[in-house]
Amino acid sequence: MDMKLELVPIAVKDVDLAKEFYTEQMGFVADVDVQPAPGKRVVQLTPPGSACSIGIGTGLPAYDMPPGSTKGLHLVVENIESTRAELIERGVHVEEIQDVGGGVKYAAFADPDDNTWTLQEMAWRTGKKF
Repeated sequence: MDMKLELVPIAVKDVDLAKEFYTEQMGFVADVDVQPAPGKRVVQLTPPGSACSIGIGTGLPAYDMPPGSTKGLHLVVENIESTRAELIERGVHVEEIQDVGGGVKYAAFADPDDNTWTLQEMAWRTGKKF
């Protein structure tokens, strides 16, 4: 049996503001932005290099949760220092890097709705020594 995680719904207050944050500041690709029926909107955004996207929108049960309720999504990066620096340059408030040992480093940030994310570097996935 194969199962692929390809879309994670995230609740936001303002779809346009969230879309702007994810595309302009985070560098995600806007794959889909459709309004299939009155009062319904589906926006799909994919992080660069990822096979899994996030979905934001209105009028569908998948988005019927409080904005900011998605916590701790991880974005695995090759170089956490350079990724953090680039995001800060784009206006994203990324916390200091935490080295948790074993070649794993984290740096947290949040979107405008306080959905939280973690940049994660795992040395063994990139060939780095730790």
